[in-house]
Amino acid sequence: MDKILKGVLCAGIAAADVVVKPVAGLPEEGKLLLVDEIELHCGGCAVNTGIGLARLGVKSGISGRVGQDGFGNFLKERLFGEGVSTTGLKMVAGERTSATAVMVSPTGERSFLHFLGANRNYSAADFDFQLFRDYRILHLAGILLTPSFDGEPAASVMRQAREAGLVTSLDTAWDSTGRWLKAVGPILPYTDLFLPSIEEARMLSGLKNPEEIADFFLKTGVKVVALKMGSEGSYFKSSLGEEGFVPIYPVEVKDTTGAGDAFVAGFLAGYLQEWPLRRVTQLANAVGALAASKMGATAGIRSLAETLRFSGLDKKC
Repeated sequence: MDKILKGVLCAGIAAADVVVKPVAGLPEEGKLLLVDEIELHCGGCAVNTGIGLARLGVKSGISGRVGQDGFGNFLKERLFGEGVSTTGLKMVAGERTSATAVMVSPTGERSFLHFLGANRNYSAADFDFQLFRDYRILHLAGILLTPSFDGEPAASVMRQAREAGLVTSLDTAWDSTGRWLKAVGPILPYTDLFLPSIEEARMLSGLKNPEEIADFFLKTGVKVVALKMGSEGSYFKSSLGEEGFVPIYPVEVKDTTGAGDAFVAGFLAGYLQEWPLRRVTQLANAVGALAASKMGATAGIRSLAETLRFSGLDKKC
């Protein structure tokens, strides 16, 4: 795939991830436990998805807010090195960059300790609407962890993106504050592609069954729903009636951090190619699987050609 002239602008969460592995439990107060690995990685839904898209050959950029500190400088340098535009990344003096302690269990599953930092203040005022002319898709990444942006402000940005001719995309994060649909509901009528995890979708909809969940969101005006379901693969359904379950691609799981964001990168890359939704979702599963095969949110993501070979999609029309 050639570099797409108008790719994806990823807006939302930017964070530094301190990944610790393996963590089977926390030490007693005042005590110490040894671990095998502690690494610093780029993190946050917008950053992870932007890097994933760039690895797949898609032009991508970031709109976000970080502090003028070590973590902020680290993120900006890494994004630049990956070929992701940081024109929309605001560095703010006096604020601290968001960070997450990612504790990876011996089985590869993750638990998080998250500091909202500068993401707490990310708002529509930080958004450069001139960037719309450079992209085909606006992807809001990490809604429910941007309290100044969630709800009506994000809905306003998505509405303006649609008016500018962009496709709109939305991914959520886990909401420990319990706002759920109150914060996400206003955004859904302006959302073309909704790409949550099954756990988040269940909390938002109050439903359990993937088919019923998808119908719930399609009734709000969403055009395509794709649910990330971990070891069960994924499920997609569109307002045009396309639907189906897509199984996982087995890999040796090292770290599932960022696998959901990698899925989104694969989905958006395939969507830009105007492929059938099943093929789009297969690519998304493959990108997510490869992300989980290495430590860190983006280390396992490969080029599109490598991903197609890994998945066998290079042999399919």
